[in-house]
Amino acid sequence: MPIRDCAPLGAPCWIDLTTSDLARAQDFYGTVFGWTFESAGPEYGGYVNAAKDGHPVAGIMANRPEAGSPDHWATYFHTADLDTTLSAVRRAGGSVCMAMEVPAKGHMAVATDPAGATFGLWQPLGHRGFELIGRAGSPVWHQLTTRGYDAALDFYRAVLGWQTEPVSETDEFRYATARFGDEQLLGVMDGASFLPQDIPSNWVIFFGAEDVDKTLRVIADHGGMVVREAEDTPYGRLAAASDPTGAVFNLSSLQT
Repeated sequence: MPIRDCAPLGAPCWIDLTTSDLARAQDFYGTVFGWTFESAGPEYGGYVNAAKDGHPVAGIMANRPEAGSPDHWATYFHTADLDTTLSAVRRAGGSVCMAMEVPAKGHMAVATDPAGATFGLWQPLGHRGFELIGRAGSPVWHQLTTRGYDAALDFYRAVLGWQTEPVSETDEFRYATARFGDEQLLGVMDGASFLPQDIPSNWVIFFGAEDVDKTLRVIADHGGMVVREAEDTPYGRLAAASDPTGAVFNLSSLQT
């Protein structure tokens, strides 16, 4: 796919990792995905920007012990007016966890949907978001697995203006995608029948891999773990893994 200047409104526009070991995370993702890193400096809390082939692709921040949360990846959605979107979140039954200005970069917030899945919002100023999608080492897909499937679709349509399309509506498998112009960039899966009790509804990121099986071996050789072995699906060869401090992410073969 071409270099992207800015994500469509309502679409994923940025991802970042909250980690308890910044140095180890950079070593791991640099090896696995070929990322390079640059600190934004103390004025931005030591936030680290990751790039692939010179283009912004993700961020990494320190996980503060007082936060009491495990290391994790987060997806942020593009909004042109954060305050208006946060009002829509509340009206639609979600909750706002925090909101702040990032000087000269943009305005951000973290919120939860009615089923408890956490997501981010980003109103860009100087920082437009990731520029690469659909390539090896870049995000290729974002997925919500939720206990409240119908309510989730209603929520994100109301808050972010999604145009959703059903993929499957059987009792065994309910899945929908959201379309932004001619692009499908994310999916929503009904997880009510299989999500463990201790796992909340959640957003996950799929990173592209030229060779999913080889990438899993690199992950295992550099301190990560294979969460779900690679398997062929109608949507490509997919797998799940975690980094050395437990943050989970997915892999997908590249779609041509």
